[in-house]
Amino acid sequence: MPLPEKIGFIGTGAITDAMVRGLLAEPAAVPHVVVSRRNADVSAKLAADFPQVLISSDNQAIVEGCNTLVLAIRPQIAEEVVRPLRFRDGQTVISVVAATGRSCLMQWIGGDVRLTQAIPLPFVARRKGVTAVYPPDADTAAVFTTLGSVVECETKTEYDLLAAASALVATYFGFMHRTTEWLAEHGLPKEKGRAYLALLFAGMSETALHAGKGFDFINLSREFATKGGLNEQVFQDFDGSGGSNALRRALDRVLERITQ
Repeated sequence: MPLPEKIGFIGTGAITDAMVRGLLAEPAAVPHVVVSRRNADVSAKLAADFPQVLISSDNQAIVEGCNTLVLAIRPQIAEEVVRPLRFRDGQTVISVVAATGRSCLMQWIGGDVRLTQAIPLPFVARRKGVTAVYPPDADTAAVFTTLGSVVECETKTEYDLLAAASALVATYFGFMHRTTEWLAEHGLPKEKGRAYLALLFAGMSETALHAGKGFDFINLSREFATKGGLNEQVFQDFDGSGGSNALRRALDRVLERITQ
């Protein structure tokens, strides 16, 4: 499905920056993007890097000038930004506002729009992202397919669960950082540790991506864990010391926060 001629962004933070860079990377996927001036540094840098970027200081003008809108506002100020805006019936609105329910968004919008929610991650800047979308919507899916891949959720429960899983990103990098620290404490320069771990984890992700349909992560774990070997030992230590239970508790807590 072709993308719209112009996409407007209400809010100009890190996710807007990533999405715009992904959409306008060569070859550009859309002719024009309109961003709000709210974050002057981000909007100015985008306009300097891409001639297709237009900056507007009037959010209502962005709503009126674009058939597809992305709400990319911090949840703390989302209501005060969205409520005054007047949307058109049938307008495509994509909310990437974190931890904000559909009913709240529809109440603030106050019109009969085609509202979808999405969880883009910073990797969309390189068109490498995977984005959860709810409910399924062809136009929204087309935007995020351009930025990587899409998982369309049939229910809010599915969407909330993937939102919780997306909160693992900082832990993933924190895990790599702690390992880099451990390597440095034992004499390996940090730059060598970082380079090695980045490629090691990239290789593991590639293995999972090419494992085919129906694969199970635990089967891959067992495949790489020789009986009595080092990989088996580390996983058993991690699991036996409460690592898996800590992960479950953290995911339970973040899911509770999302659903509330």
